[in-house]
Amino acid sequence: MKLATASLLGLLALFPSHAAWAGKTDITLLLVCDTYSMGALDGRGGYAKIASVASAERARHQNLLFIHAGDAYSPTLMSGFDQGDNVVDLLNLLKPDLFVPGNHEYDFGPKAFRRHVAESHFPILAANLSEADGAPVKGVGTSKLLSFGEVKIGVVGLTAQDSPQKSTPGDLRFADTVETLKTEAARLRAEGADLIVAVAHADRDIDRKIVESRAADVLLSGDDHDLWLEYDGRTVAAEAKQDGEFLIAIDLSVDVTAGDRRKVAWRPNFRIIDTVATEPDAALARRVAEYDLVLSKELDVPLGVTRTAFDSRSITVRGGEAAIGDLFADAIRASTGADVALLNGGSFRAGKSYAAGEAITRRDVLTELPFGNKTLVLEMSGRDLREALEFGFSNLEKVSGAFPQVSGLTLVVDRAAPPGARLSSIKVGAEELDDSKRYKVATNDFLYRGGDGYTMLAKARLLVDARSAKLIANDVMVFLRAQGEVAPAVSGRISLR
Repeated sequence: MKLATASLLGLLALFPSHAAWAGKTDITLLLVCDTYSMGALDGRGGYAKIASVASAERARHQNLLFIHAGDAYSPTLMSGFDQGDNVVDLLNLLKPDLFVPGNHEYDFGPKAFRRHVAESHFPILAANLSEADGAPVKGVGTSKLLSFGEVKIGVVGLTAQDSPQKSTPGDLRFADTVETLKTEAARLRAEGADLIVAVAHADRDIDRKIVESRAADVLLSGDDHDLWLEYDGRTVAAEAKQDGEFLIAIDLSVDVTAGDRRKVAWRPNFRIIDTVATEPDAALARRVAEYDLVLSKELDVPLGVTRTAFDSRSITVRGGEAAIGDLFADAIRASTGADVALLNGGSFRAGKSYAAGEAITRRDVLTELPFGNKTLVLEMSGRDLREALEFGFSNLEKVSGAFPQVSGLTLVVDRAAPPGARLSSIKVGAEELDDSKRYKVATNDFLYRGGDGYTMLAKARLLVDARSAKLIANDVMVFLRAQGEVAPAVSGRISLR
């Protein structure tokens, strides 16, 4: 009897009353970001195709989180007319599970941003955003703790901290992205989160700081307009290019063992979804067609014809002298009679390739320049102009919207020289820049306000201010119509050596 009792006690010891249990949960994260085009471009992207992909993923995966990582309200062609109201309508039909504002969500000012938030039928997260007095922005959350079976996922939204430099958010306040994430992630883990997903509209430098911080297990990003996927065995990081050309699906297989101490192990599987063969969602396609019909009546009017091929892809306008940059800078210099013209590569938004012999329409110009920026004329010393140009080439190591597109200038840039001392030659017309001379400079009001970091332009004297200035798009349209035929080409205005 004693032997039997001892055996029974030994057996019970193997199966204590608080015995561990284990289970596996599959969760899919679906990412889209930077959606500037309502419809498809070259067969890819647009809201109808994005919706179709999301619908198919929802049908296949019980646990799906469909996330938009920001930049939608602007710059789109229609948004130039309605301040992004059409985009809110399209997003409401798209029905993302979470949306995180990018810098372009603030392009029409804080009042329009608050209106868009109020009219949105989906959750908006931005933990590092607040009103001027530090209060939360009504309708904008910080994070969410979501349950999928036995697994709890903490999601932190992080808006673009550089929005005051890139956009017009007024008195809205932006806290540091990485520090905010650390705080929110710690709070969510204390509340039981097994995994942390950071959704950030952030440039690649901040992306890497997020990964290095180990505050998040998964980073879903927007802003850089590239197709990016990394996994170092601990942290996943992804960005889904732009316009829904591609979506990224991350299938997480999460194993949870609960007992004296809860243990979580997870494995990611990655899928890049090319929308070129995706059939568009019918409802979204109809709505996009309605907006296109409104636009086409006014916009599909030819202004001139190009005899050469050129493009406005991001890598083109932000990475070197671009034919379209020369063309548009020439237009505002001709309009104003300025000595030189300076535009930022980030001004050009269409990402379009123009074929030789193709007509350039009003739609093309407004798609390239959707922000409604105005042409200002500044009087600047040669010294200040040099400072501005040096700044434009200070970040050659990455593709930057601050890259200058110019007219009336010939520049030689030494890549190997330190930032601030990279211009070995600056010619205005045929003459070397004179630091003591005063020059008339045509530029846009965004740069004059310090946009993309051009804070030195504020020192200049305004000869033509925003109240009396014309839209840059109008200057370009008038120029194209007057020329009739153009042949834009890279002409050696900017030599990168």
